[in-house]
Amino acid sequence: MVLKQMVHEKGRNDFLIASAAATREEIGNDIYPPMKRALQEAGYRCEPHSARQTVRADYDRWDHIIGMDAENMWDMKRIYGGDPNGKLSLLCAWADNPGAEIEDPWYTRNFLGVLDQIEAGCAGLLDKL
Repeated sequence: MVLKQMVHEKGRNDFLIASAAATREEIGNDIYPPMKRALQEAGYRCEPHSARQTVRADYDRWDHIIGMDAENMWDMKRIYGGDPNGKLSLLCAWADNPGAEIEDPWYTRNFLGVLDQIEAGCAGLLDKL
């Protein structure tokens, strides 16, 4: 949602953006309610969302595949059979913070702090692409 809105606000139409989970726990679920509230309070439009799991074919479909943390990266490499074309990256790397991970708000309860991290990564991505 964050990247989609940033792209829209910049008037860019050269991005195709999708979201997929690296694991099955949230398949079919909407955005976690406290995170959704933080997004809405920050002015993001929260479109209807239903989590899906990424599949091996996604690797060939996308130019960039971005994970939030090391566990996501491990899961995606397992699903995709590695990263032979170097498409995988952590979101924080786009904010010039390589190796850093987005905190998991489920555990930290720091929803606004996590949103700040996501915004920085998305802004960096847009600047670099």
